Amino acid sequence: MREISRQFAATIAAAAFAAVLLAGCTGGGERAQPAVVISSAIEFHGPPAPPRPLRVVTLAPSLTEAVIAFGAAERLVGVTRFDDAPEVARLPRVGGFVDPSVEAVLALRPDLVLVSPAPGNKAAVERMALLGAPVAAIRLETEREILDGLEALGAALGMAEQGRALKASTEARLARVAERAKALPKVRTLLIYDWEPLVVAGPGSFSDALLVRAGGLNAATEARSAWPVYSAELAMRAAPELLIDAANIQDPARERLLALPGLKEARVAISTHTLFRPGPKLADAVEELFDLLHPPDSTRAEPR
Repeated sequence: MREISRQFAATIAAAAFAAVLLAGCTGGGERAQPAVVISSAIEFHGPPAPPRPLRVVTLAPSLTEAVIAFGAAERLVGVTRFDDAPEVARLPRVGGFVDPSVEAVLALRPDLVLVSPAPGNKAAVERMALLGAPVAAIRLETEREILDGLEALGAALGMAEQGRALKASTEARLARVAERAKALPKVRTLLIYDWEPLVVAGPGSFSDALLVRAGGLNAATEARSAWPVYSAELAMRAAPELLIDAANIQDPARERLLALPGLKEARVAISTHTLFRPGPKLADAVEELFDLLHPPDSTRAEPR
Protein backbone atom coordinates (compact mmCIF):
# COMPACT_ATOMS: atom_id res chain seq x y z
CA MET A 1 0.00 0.00 0.00
CA ARG A 2 2.87 2.39 0.74
CA GLU A 3 4.31 2.24 -2.80
CA ILE A 4 0.84 2.56 -4.32
CA SER A 5 0.00 5.62 -2.23
CA ARG A 6 3.31 7.33 -3.00
CA GLN A 7 3.08 6.60 -6.74
CA PHE A 8 -0.53 7.77 -6.84
CA ALA A 9 0.18 10.90 -4.84
CA ALA A 10 3.10 11.80 -7.09
CA THR A 11 1.06 11.12 -10.21
CA ILE A 12 -1.96 13.20 -9.24
CA ALA A 13 0.16 16.08 -7.99
CA ALA A 14 1.99 16.22 -11.32
CA ALA A 15 -1.19 15.74 -13.34
CA ALA A 16 -2.67 18.87 -11.84
CA PHE A 17 -0.15 20.93 -13.80
CA ALA A 18 -0.49 19.08 -17.12
CA ALA A 19 -2.58 21.02 -19.62
CA VAL A 20 -1.88 18.91 -22.67
CA LEU A 21 -1.07 15.20 -22.54
CA LEU A 22 0.16 12.79 -25.16
CA ALA A 23 1.01 15.51 -27.69
CA GLY A 24 4.11 16.93 -29.35
CA CYS A 25 7.39 15.25 -30.23
CA THR A 26 9.22 12.18 -29.04
CA GLY A 27 12.93 11.71 -28.79
CA GLY A 28 15.15 11.09 -31.77
CA GLY A 29 13.46 13.66 -33.94
CA GLU A 30 10.35 11.57 -34.54
CA ARG A 31 7.03 13.32 -34.28
CA ALA A 32 4.10 11.70 -32.54
CA GLN A 33 1.11 10.90 -34.68
CA PRO A 34 -1.85 13.22 -34.12
CA ALA A 35 -4.48 11.87 -31.78
CA VAL A 36 -7.79 10.67 -33.12
CA VAL A 37 -10.34 12.20 -30.77
CA ILE A 38 -13.51 10.09 -30.69
CA SER A 39 -15.04 11.93 -27.73
CA SER A 40 -13.91 14.11 -24.84
CA ALA A 41 -13.42 10.90 -22.85
CA ILE A 42 -10.99 9.04 -25.11
CA GLU A 43 -8.24 9.64 -27.66
CA PHE A 44 -6.62 7.05 -29.92
CA HIS A 45 -2.93 7.12 -30.84
CA GLY A 46 -0.91 4.98 -33.21
CA PRO A 47 -2.46 2.57 -35.71
CA PRO A 48 -6.18 1.79 -35.51
CA ALA A 49 -7.26 -0.83 -33.00
CA PRO A 50 -9.49 -3.69 -34.22
CA PRO A 51 -13.22 -3.34 -33.53
CA ARG A 52 -12.97 -6.08 -30.89
CA PRO A 53 -9.44 -6.12 -29.42
CA LEU A 54 -8.38 -9.51 -28.06
CA ARG A 55 -4.90 -8.71 -26.68
CA VAL A 56 -5.19 -5.81 -24.24
CA VAL A 57 -2.51 -4.27 -22.02
CA THR A 58 -3.63 -1.92 -19.25
CA LEU A 59 -1.37 0.72 -17.69
CA ALA A 60 -3.50 1.49 -14.63
CA PRO A 61 -5.29 -0.80 -12.14
CA SER A 62 -8.56 1.11 -12.61
CA LEU A 63 -8.48 0.31 -16.34
CA THR A 64 -7.78 -3.34 -15.57
CA GLU A 65 -10.77 -3.39 -13.25
CA ALA A 66 -12.93 -1.86 -15.96
CA VAL A 67 -11.98 -4.59 -18.44
CA ILE A 68 -12.78 -7.19 -15.78
CA ALA A 69 -16.09 -5.48 -15.00
CA PHE A 70 -17.06 -5.83 -18.66
CA GLY A 71 -16.46 -9.58 -18.45
CA ALA A 72 -13.41 -9.42 -20.71
CA ALA A 73 -10.64 -10.47 -18.32
CA GLU A 74 -9.52 -13.18 -20.73
CA ARG A 75 -8.43 -10.48 -23.20
CA LEU A 76 -5.86 -9.03 -20.81
CA VAL A 77 -2.27 -10.02 -21.60
CA GLY A 78 -0.31 -7.53 -19.45
CA VAL A 79 -0.88 -5.22 -16.47
CA THR A 80 1.08 -2.97 -14.10
CA ARG A 81 2.98 -4.07 -11.02
CA PHE A 82 0.28 -2.37 -8.91
CA ASP A 83 -2.55 -4.57 -10.17
CA ASP A 84 -3.93 -6.80 -7.43
CA ALA A 85 -7.11 -8.24 -8.97
CA PRO A 86 -7.06 -12.05 -8.65
CA GLU A 87 -8.09 -12.38 -12.31
CA VAL A 88 -4.69 -11.00 -13.42
CA ALA A 89 -2.45 -12.57 -10.77
CA ARG A 90 -0.54 -14.66 -13.33
CA LEU A 91 -0.21 -12.02 -16.05
CA PRO A 92 3.10 -10.36 -17.02
CA ARG A 93 3.84 -6.99 -15.39
CA VAL A 94 4.85 -4.12 -17.66
CA GLY A 95 5.98 -1.54 -15.10
CA GLY A 96 3.99 1.13 -13.31
CA PHE A 97 1.40 3.62 -14.44
CA VAL A 98 3.96 6.45 -14.54
CA ASP A 99 6.91 4.32 -15.69
CA PRO A 100 5.67 1.64 -18.11
CA SER A 101 8.27 -0.35 -20.05
CA VAL A 102 7.87 0.17 -23.79
CA GLU A 103 9.77 -3.04 -24.50
CA ALA A 104 7.67 -5.13 -22.12
CA VAL A 105 4.43 -3.80 -23.59
CA LEU A 106 5.43 -4.33 -27.23
CA ALA A 107 6.71 -7.84 -26.49
CA LEU A 108 3.12 -8.82 -25.62
CA ARG A 109 1.92 -7.86 -29.13
CA PRO A 110 -1.12 -5.90 -27.91
CA ASP A 111 -3.87 -4.88 -30.28
CA LEU A 112 -4.91 -2.25 -27.74
CA VAL A 113 -3.02 -0.48 -24.93
CA LEU A 114 -5.22 1.30 -22.38
CA VAL A 115 -3.65 4.23 -20.56
CA SER A 116 -4.71 6.98 -18.19
CA PRO A 117 -2.53 9.83 -19.48
CA ALA A 118 -0.12 11.54 -17.08
CA PRO A 119 3.08 13.54 -17.47
CA GLY A 120 5.15 10.61 -16.22
CA ASN A 121 4.02 8.16 -18.90
CA LYS A 122 3.71 10.60 -21.80
CA ALA A 123 7.00 9.80 -23.56
CA ALA A 124 6.69 6.03 -23.11
CA VAL A 125 3.12 5.93 -24.41
CA GLU A 126 3.98 8.09 -27.43
CA ARG A 127 6.81 5.69 -28.20
CA MET A 128 4.49 2.69 -28.04
CA ALA A 129 2.16 4.34 -30.53
CA LEU A 130 5.01 5.23 -32.89
CA LEU A 131 6.26 1.64 -32.82
CA GLY A 132 2.89 0.26 -33.84
CA ALA A 133 0.82 -0.32 -30.71
CA PRO A 134 -2.76 1.02 -30.85
CA VAL A 135 -3.23 3.20 -27.75
CA ALA A 136 -6.45 4.46 -26.17
CA ALA A 137 -5.90 7.30 -23.69
CA ILE A 138 -8.76 7.68 -21.23
CA ARG A 139 -8.86 10.60 -18.84
CA LEU A 140 -9.95 9.64 -15.31
CA GLU A 141 -9.41 12.81 -13.31
CA THR A 142 -12.95 14.02 -12.55
CA GLU A 143 -16.15 12.19 -11.71
CA ARG A 144 -17.67 13.04 -15.09
CA GLU A 145 -14.53 11.94 -16.96
CA ILE A 146 -14.58 8.61 -15.13
CA LEU A 147 -18.24 7.97 -15.94
CA ASP A 148 -17.84 8.98 -19.58
CA GLY A 149 -14.57 7.04 -19.73
CA LEU A 150 -16.28 3.80 -18.67
CA GLU A 151 -18.72 4.18 -21.54
CA ALA A 152 -15.96 5.05 -24.01
CA LEU A 153 -13.83 2.14 -22.86
CA GLY A 154 -16.70 -0.26 -23.40
CA ALA A 155 -17.03 0.98 -26.96
CA ALA A 156 -13.26 0.66 -27.54
CA LEU A 157 -13.45 -3.00 -26.49
CA GLY A 158 -16.37 -3.65 -28.83
CA MET A 159 -18.66 -3.84 -25.79
CA ALA A 160 -20.62 -0.61 -26.12
CA GLU A 161 -23.74 -1.98 -24.46
CA GLN A 162 -21.79 -3.10 -21.41
CA GLY A 163 -20.10 0.30 -21.24
CA ARG A 164 -23.40 2.15 -21.23
CA ALA A 165 -24.82 -0.24 -18.64
CA LEU A 166 -21.86 0.14 -16.26
CA LYS A 167 -22.00 3.92 -16.57
CA ALA A 168 -25.74 3.94 -15.85
CA SER A 169 -25.52 1.60 -12.86
CA THR A 170 -22.65 3.61 -11.39
CA GLU A 171 -24.57 6.87 -11.81
CA ALA A 172 -27.60 5.32 -10.11
CA ARG A 173 -25.53 4.21 -7.10
CA LEU A 174 -23.93 7.65 -6.82
CA ALA A 175 -27.37 9.27 -6.87
CA ARG A 176 -28.67 6.94 -4.15
CA VAL A 177 -25.82 7.87 -1.82
CA ALA A 178 -26.37 11.58 -2.45
CA GLU A 179 -30.07 11.15 -1.63
CA ARG A 180 -29.25 9.36 1.65
CA ALA A 181 -26.83 12.13 2.62
CA LYS A 182 -29.30 14.99 2.08
CA ALA A 183 -30.88 14.80 5.52
CA LEU A 184 -27.63 14.25 7.44
CA PRO A 185 -25.27 16.86 8.91
CA LYS A 186 -22.37 17.85 6.69
CA VAL A 187 -19.01 16.66 8.01
CA ARG A 188 -15.96 18.89 7.51
CA THR A 189 -13.37 16.46 6.16
CA LEU A 190 -9.75 16.39 5.04
CA LEU A 191 -9.10 13.49 2.67
CA ILE A 192 -5.42 12.52 2.80
CA TYR A 193 -3.57 10.54 0.11
CA ASP A 194 -0.06 10.83 1.50
CA TRP A 195 1.51 12.14 4.70
CA GLU A 196 4.98 13.27 3.61
CA PRO A 197 4.54 15.36 1.63
CA LEU A 198 0.97 15.92 2.74
CA VAL A 199 -1.21 15.36 -0.35
CA VAL A 200 -4.95 15.92 -0.05
CA ALA A 201 -8.01 15.82 -2.29
CA GLY A 202 -8.74 19.35 -3.45
CA PRO A 203 -11.60 20.95 -5.36
CA GLY A 204 -12.07 19.47 -8.83
CA SER A 205 -10.78 16.00 -7.98
CA PHE A 206 -13.02 12.96 -8.30
CA SER A 207 -12.53 12.36 -4.57
CA ASP A 208 -13.83 15.84 -3.77
CA ALA A 209 -16.96 15.16 -5.83
CA LEU A 210 -17.51 11.84 -4.06
CA LEU A 211 -16.96 13.45 -0.68
CA VAL A 212 -19.65 16.03 -1.39
CA ARG A 213 -22.06 13.35 -2.62
CA ALA A 214 -21.50 11.38 0.56
CA GLY A 215 -22.38 14.32 2.79
CA GLY A 216 -18.98 15.85 3.44
CA LEU A 217 -17.55 19.34 3.22
CA ASN A 218 -14.02 19.42 1.88
CA ALA A 219 -11.86 21.13 4.50
CA ALA A 220 -9.15 21.83 1.90
CA THR A 221 -10.76 25.15 1.03
CA GLU A 222 -7.42 26.86 0.43
CA ALA A 223 -6.30 24.29 -2.13
CA ARG A 224 -5.45 25.69 -5.54
CA SER A 225 -5.48 22.40 -7.45
CA ALA A 226 -7.26 19.07 -7.48
CA TRP A 227 -4.39 17.24 -5.74
CA PRO A 228 -2.39 19.83 -3.76
CA VAL A 229 0.62 19.28 -1.60
CA TYR A 230 -0.72 20.88 1.59
CA SER A 231 1.31 22.49 4.34
CA ALA A 232 0.86 21.55 7.98
CA GLU A 233 -0.22 25.15 8.65
CA LEU A 234 -3.02 24.94 6.08
CA ALA A 235 -4.15 21.57 7.46
CA MET A 236 -4.26 22.97 11.00
CA ARG A 237 -6.18 26.03 9.81
CA ALA A 238 -8.66 23.76 8.01
CA ALA A 239 -9.75 22.39 11.43
CA PRO A 240 -11.45 19.26 10.04
CA GLU A 241 -13.93 17.23 12.05
CA LEU A 242 -12.80 14.10 10.24
CA LEU A 243 -9.50 12.99 8.73
CA ILE A 244 -9.84 10.21 6.18
CA ASP A 245 -6.55 8.39 5.79
CA ALA A 246 -6.50 6.99 2.26
CA ALA A 247 -2.75 6.38 2.42
CA ASN A 248 -3.07 3.85 5.27
CA ILE A 249 0.68 3.66 5.88
CA GLN A 250 2.74 3.88 9.04
CA ASP A 251 4.77 7.06 8.77
CA PRO A 252 6.39 9.29 11.42
CA ALA A 253 4.97 12.31 9.58
CA ARG A 254 1.48 10.92 10.14
CA GLU A 255 1.94 10.81 13.90
CA ARG A 256 3.45 14.30 14.00
CA LEU A 257 0.58 15.78 12.03
CA LEU A 258 -2.08 13.99 14.07
CA ALA A 259 -0.66 15.59 17.22
CA LEU A 260 -0.99 19.17 15.92
CA PRO A 261 -3.65 21.61 17.17
CA GLY A 262 -6.63 21.66 14.84
CA LEU A 263 -5.94 18.06 13.79
CA LYS A 264 -5.62 16.14 17.05
CA GLU A 265 -9.24 16.92 17.85
CA ALA A 266 -10.48 15.29 14.63
CA ARG A 267 -11.83 11.79 14.30
CA VAL A 268 -9.61 9.60 12.12
CA ALA A 269 -10.96 6.96 9.73
CA ILE A 270 -9.04 4.57 7.49
CA SER A 271 -10.22 4.01 3.93
CA THR A 272 -9.50 1.10 1.61
CA HIS A 273 -7.79 1.23 -1.78
CA THR A 274 -11.05 2.11 -3.58
CA LEU A 275 -10.14 5.80 -3.34
CA PHE A 276 -7.06 5.08 -5.46
CA ARG A 277 -9.13 3.55 -8.25
CA PRO A 278 -10.94 6.10 -10.44
CA GLY A 279 -12.87 3.53 -12.46
CA PRO A 280 -15.63 0.96 -11.99
CA LYS A 281 -15.14 1.09 -8.19
CA LEU A 282 -16.33 4.70 -8.11
CA ALA A 283 -19.64 3.69 -6.55
CA ASP A 284 -17.88 1.47 -4.01
CA ALA A 285 -15.75 4.47 -3.02
CA VAL A 286 -18.69 6.82 -2.47
CA GLU A 287 -20.53 4.19 -0.43
CA GLU A 288 -17.43 3.69 1.71
CA LEU A 289 -17.09 7.45 2.17
CA PHE A 290 -20.70 7.64 3.31
CA ASP A 291 -20.05 5.00 5.97
CA LEU A 292 -16.89 6.78 7.14
CA LEU A 293 -18.62 10.15 7.32
CA HIS A 294 -21.73 8.86 9.07
CA PRO A 295 -20.76 5.86 11.21
CA PRO A 296 -23.62 4.22 13.11
CA ASP A 297 -21.49 4.34 16.26
CA SER A 298 -18.02 5.37 17.36
CA THR A 299 -16.37 2.06 16.54
CA ARG A 300 -15.36 3.22 13.07
CA ALA A 301 -13.09 5.88 14.49
CA GLU A 302 -9.44 4.96 14.89
CA PRO A 303 -8.29 4.80 18.53
CA ARG A 304 -6.13 7.82 19.30
